[in-house]
Amino acid sequence: MNDGKKHGAATDHLANERTFLAWIRTGIGIMAFGFVVVKFSLFVKQISLFLGNETIIHQRGYSAAMGIVLVLVGTITSILAYIRYKQTEKQLNSGQYKHSSLLLTILTAFIFLVSIFLVLYLVQSIQ
Repeated sequence: MNDGKKHGAATDHLANERTFLAWIRTGIGIMAFGFVVVKFSLFVKQISLFLGNETIIHQRGYSAAMGIVLVLVGTITSILAYIRYKQTEKQLNSGQYKHSSLLLTILTAFIFLVSIFLVLYLVQSIQ
């Protein structure tokens, strides 16, 4: 029975779900990395307290802030992944799918900026 509408095939919906789950894994990975960065910052503070004033450990305070930002970005990535999943599902059901790479572009730009920041931070901490 064809009602004149072209609906997405089951394989299209399954691919949409796999893509959504990949985005969720990406969001969790970003959040986990942010958590590790924050915990490392706390670890460095504890070590400096344990060692006393004899050892100077340079702290600029960027680690904790960067970790928190990463956790927030991971959360936002997961939310945007869900929104994208629902939009794609709706488009597949209506037969009017339109590809969008906006989320990919934003996340790639953010990861690039974070990597540049981390490289600069590590270079400064070595000196």
